[in-house]
Amino acid sequence: MVLVLICGGADAKKLYKYRDPQGLWHYSDQAPPDAGPIEIRQMKPAAAQRVWLEKSGDDRRATFAVRNTYPGPIEVEIDWRDGENVEAQPALPSRFVVGPGLSAPLFAVGAVPGAGRWHYGLQYRYVLGQPLAEAPGDPDYRPPLALGSRFQITQGFGGEYSHTDDQNRYAVDIMMPVDTPVHAARAGVVLDVENDFDGNGTEPAYAGKANTIRIGHDDGTMAVYAHLALEKALVKVGERVAAGQLIGFSGNTGLTTGPHLHFAVQVNRGMALVSVPFRFVVAQGRRFTPELGRWLGDQPSPAGVAAESP
Repeated sequence: MVLVLICGGADAKKLYKYRDPQGLWHYSDQAPPDAGPIEIRQMKPAAAQRVWLEKSGDDRRATFAVRNTYPGPIEVEIDWRDGENVEAQPALPSRFVVGPGLSAPLFAVGAVPGAGRWHYGLQYRYVLGQPLAEAPGDPDYRPPLALGSRFQITQGFGGEYSHTDDQNRYAVDIMMPVDTPVHAARAGVVLDVENDFDGNGTEPAYAGKANTIRIGHDDGTMAVYAHLALEKALVKVGERVAAGQLIGFSGNTGLTTGPHLHFAVQVNRGMALVSVPFRFVVAQGRRFTPELGRWLGDQPSPAGVAAESP
């Protein structure tokens, strides 16, 4: 038997299998109103395209802009995929910083004057965030926990298990049960939400399959909250959040050995996301670098940092 589920958008997230009173099996993306035992399979919708090129002009001389549907800036690199007897102005490859929406025309492509046969193809890649050579300043990051809670750091900066690459070198893992409230460590705008992954393991197949919330800050840095619970994000892309606001719940999704919250601060450096050192601020404005074995939480909010939402 071949089962095909056709989804018209990105909202169909579960496939329900059930038997009706007449004994017939049904498959649907809608939960049955009255049925006996139900088998539910989590479905991951295809990721929506967030960035693309838009072309204007005629075939022999075209100009290109970039459409960015993220609520923050991106850096995009344009290059030739292939081509014959064509030229670009400015020359490719080139990088551009593009804010939300449609950019102004960024580059033009056309046939070399006098050329007969010509063709070309373009390719591009992009990274969230404006390019930053260094992380600006030393801003306050509150522990991403509810007041009155207390959890231990089980992997710190440079952790040998999984904090060895540029994206994670300055990340921390905080051990906590599934469905523990997670709060914004700093105010900002939600840039991206992954909310539909289910399951976990240590096999490479689980890499990149953690539910995640990414929040951009006014100085260009971005906070990443990862391994969150399935379908329990409380914020949406484009939403502005306050420091201390409840944004979701911890989970055990993706490449993990057990339930925990992975937290990192990243910047775009050289068309790559790179983690940067940060310090947590607690009572009376005391700052500390998160270290393996240290306990977080059970502290009142420091001055100037909003308390969490009820």
